[in-house]
Amino acid sequence: MLITDHEKFMKEAIDQALVAYRNNDVPIGAVVVKDDVVISRGYNRSLERGNSLAHAEIEAINSAMKNLSSSRLNGCSLYVTAEPCIMCAGAILHARIDRVYFGVREPKFGGIVSIANIFDIQKSNHKVEWLSSIMSEEISEMMKTFFKNLRLNC
Repeated sequence: MLITDHEKFMKEAIDQALVAYRNNDVPIGAVVVKDDVVISRGYNRSLERGNSLAHAEIEAINSAMKNLSSSRLNGCSLYVTAEPCIMCAGAILHARIDRVYFGVREPKFGGIVSIANIFDIQKSNHKVEWLSSIMSEEISEMMKTFFKNLRLNC
C-alpha cells in the first residue's frame, strides 16, 4: 500500500478524532478498512458515555463486526490516531484484525510499543502487523492543543 493510501485513511481517522475533540473528549479517532474501503468509524466517547471502555478502536471494531455480521475481522486494517492501549490491543487480537496503523505513540498507556508489546506475545494464535508515525505531526499538534485547552479550562 502506498503512503498516500495510509494518509487517506488516517485523515478519516483524524476526522473522527475531531468529533471527539468537539465533544470535549480525548481526540482519538479510528477507522476499519477492508478491501481499500472504510467499513466503520469510531471516536473516543468515554466522557460522553461515562464509560471508560468507549475508546475509538472499540467503537470502530464493534461497528465493523456489525456491518460484516461477523465476530472476526480477518483481512481488515485499523487506522487510529494514537497507539492503542493495552485493552484495545487485546480487542484487536480477539477481532483478528490483520494490520494496525497509528499516528502517535501513547507513552502512558500504549499497548503495542510504548508500555506493553501485546502483539509480540509468542503464544498468541494471531499476529498483527503494525506501523506507526503516520501523520504524527498533525495528530501530535491536535493532542497538544486539546490538553493545553483542557488545563486552561480547569
